[in-house]
Amino acid sequence: MLKISVELLPGGDPRLRRTLALLTIANRSDLADVSNYAINGSEAANPLTGKRPWTASAVIADHDRRQSVWALVARAAAALVEADHVEW
Repeated sequence: MLKISVELLPGGDPRLRRTLALLTIANRSDLADVSNYAINGSEAANPLTGKRPWTASAVIADHDRRQSVWALVARAAAALVEADHVEW
C-alpha cells in the first residue's frame, strides 16, 4: 500500500504544518505486472474556495506496474478528482 500525505508548511516552518489531503493506494491484484488498485482519499476544508472536507473512493484498473510510481499517483489523483465526494 502506498500512503501519500499532502502537507502545507507556511514559510517552510514545520511548526505550522497542516495536512491538506491524504491518499492511499492499495494493490488488489497480488502484485501482478498489470494490477488493479483501490484508491481512498480525503481533503481538508479549504477556506480559500469555501469547499467542505470530503472523502472519496475509486478504482484503477489495468495499471502497468513497470511504470514510475508517479504514473500511478497521477492516475489515483485524477480518479479522486472525478469520484463522487462525500462531504462531512
